[in-house]
Amino acid sequence: MKSVEERAKYDEYEMKDEYDFSDGIRGRFYQPKKIPTSMRLDNDILIFLKKQASEKKIAYQTLINNLLREYMQKDGLNAS
Repeated sequence: MKSVEERAKYDEYEMKDEYDFSDGIRGRFYQPKKIPTSMRLDNDILIFLKKQASEKKIAYQTLINNLLREYMQKDGLNAS
């Protein structure tokens, strides 16, 4: 943690009236919100997905999200 002296220099900080974001990248730090949910899957499907995820070294929930997102984009479906 920073010392009191190091933090004190920010006590008098004033924001500018305007900032230039013309070179900014929209959504650069955006991360989709994760919603806990239950989903009933057939056992053979779950085993297949977990095996695929293990081979790709990712969590199976991430694999499911990626597959669903790919499906949405392929079919032109909109999440909003």
